[in-house]
Amino acid sequence: MHALVARGLMITMTVAAMSACSPGSNQQSPSQQNETDARLRAIYSTEWKWREDQFAADEDTQKPILDHLPRVDPAAQEARLHYWEDVLRKLDAIPRAELSPPEQINFDIYRPQIEVLIANQRFRDFEMPANSDTTFWTDIGYTARRTFRTVHDYKNWIAQMRDIPRYFREQMDEMRAGMKRGFTPPRVTMQGRDGSLTAVTNATPEASLFYAPFKEMPGVPAAQQAKLRAEAVNTIRDGVQPAYVELLKFMRTEYVPGLRTTLAAQDLPDGKAFYRAKIREFTTLDMEPEAIHSLGLAEVARLHEEMLGVMRETGFQGDFPAFLESLRSDPRFYAKTQDELLMRAAWIAKKFDGKAAQYFGYLPRARFAIKPVPDDLAPFYTAGRGGPGVYLVNTYDLPNRPLYNLTALTLHESAPGHAFQMPIAMEHKGQPEFRQHTYISAYGEGWALYCESLGVEMGMYETPYDRFGMLGYQIWRAARLVVDTGVHAQGWTREQALAYLRQYTALPEHEIETEVDRYIAWPAQALSYYLGEKALLRVRANAEQALGERFNIRAFHDAVLELGSVPLPVLESHITRFIAGGGTGPYPDME
Repeated sequence: MHALVARGLMITMTVAAMSACSPGSNQQSPSQQNETDARLRAIYSTEWKWREDQFAADEDTQKPILDHLPRVDPAAQEARLHYWEDVLRKLDAIPRAELSPPEQINFDIYRPQIEVLIANQRFRDFEMPANSDTTFWTDIGYTARRTFRTVHDYKNWIAQMRDIPRYFREQMDEMRAGMKRGFTPPRVTMQGRDGSLTAVTNATPEASLFYAPFKEMPGVPAAQQAKLRAEAVNTIRDGVQPAYVELLKFMRTEYVPGLRTTLAAQDLPDGKAFYRAKIREFTTLDMEPEAIHSLGLAEVARLHEEMLGVMRETGFQGDFPAFLESLRSDPRFYAKTQDELLMRAAWIAKKFDGKAAQYFGYLPRARFAIKPVPDDLAPFYTAGRGGPGVYLVNTYDLPNRPLYNLTALTLHESAPGHAFQMPIAMEHKGQPEFRQHTYISAYGEGWALYCESLGVEMGMYETPYDRFGMLGYQIWRAARLVVDTGVHAQGWTREQALAYLRQYTALPEHEIETEVDRYIAWPAQALSYYLGEKALLRVRANAEQALGERFNIRAFHDAVLELGSVPLPVLESHITRFIAGGGTGPYPDME
């Protein structure tokens, strides 16, 4: 699943149509280069600082705890559109060929970011700030789960909580505007999603997630602890909880009853253009829905044959549906307790640690914790998610959390997937901040899915059942190409989507339902995984063929990860240069 992504800041980006993604020939003098480079750096540095001021980046553990939440009223949204349109005009006035090679790469990564931000403002994505997977009110909770280090952090968190009523009112106004024009998530995907609201409204202030930072306050004098805790309790009781009560009433009596009953993105205002824009945003490719659908069908058929072969390795005598039923019902494939599931995940992560140096030259300094998904999110959350500093494992409903999937899940969400790649991006301090702290779904999810298949090469799958689980995860992502385009471009019903996943994947029923609702509510995001992995496998195959015995897997992985999160065309151009340079990675002494 996608890594933890803060709205508006760590946003998925696209490349619409880049005339050239590799540094071109540069005949300009050094002084011309320096002047043009300086113009570009001034644009992206200024805009990035402005962007950080616009959005609450509190999920980014490298940033301070903020004392406010974003403004999301119509005036603020209009101002953002005009600002980014002005940035794009300035970018288009820069002659790309006059840039130095490093700044040409920055240009090719940065300009598509601005294009996506403009497209989202023009389609008024902000009028749909909640779906079955992600909501503005649960995003706030990520701050409460961060590590607070100073008195200033606690004071800022209290100030941010005081801003929640204003923030919620502005979000509800935007949602009402979306309802008026039929721009909403489908009603079926939002029913029963108010548990994360009642978790706040029904708790005492001290038992609330918002109070979590105040339970332990290391380094804060006792007198200040007492004062800050009292302020927090009062703020939660008198400000936060009433705001959640108001939002809960709005969701139950106004918003959910007023949601559209159709499913497809193409049924939204200007829906066909909207869906194509989302394909470009999440995949960084400009592909027709029909082409994606056909690719998905072919890949599902190929992977299904591989799964049948692994099924036969286990000695099972029945057909594929019977094998799936045996996997779903055999107690040996399921943890008995939440701790058992967490400990198995931790053991798999440590097994990778013992192999990491064989496959990667540069290892991130950052470490990650393994934690259960919070109770208020778990019923509708994915099996796991990872990012800087954390790998969340869903311990809710253990009979639907098969252990044969756990190795693939862990490689994807922890190391060498999200909890590995994202910290490496942030550790490359020589790159602009817009590259260190943005997350492009096609690259990030493509990398994480590649890590699942890399597990075969690393010897991480110890039994045929584990390999079946890996293939099950691969076919699940290939099936997303079929289901997402089927729903949003070909008129599929929810039942058709559920039936397709039941037929071809080994996912538990609970996960099939939450996944389908996610694809319906979040058009095109699910396409990024498999298309990103295909690009990575393709450039690796090119490197292996071109370099022959000189191919070094550690150098290749380092070359991929040194970029940070980039559009797929930029990645392909980078690996072309890697091959031309003889396959030497960015850290030759580590090869």
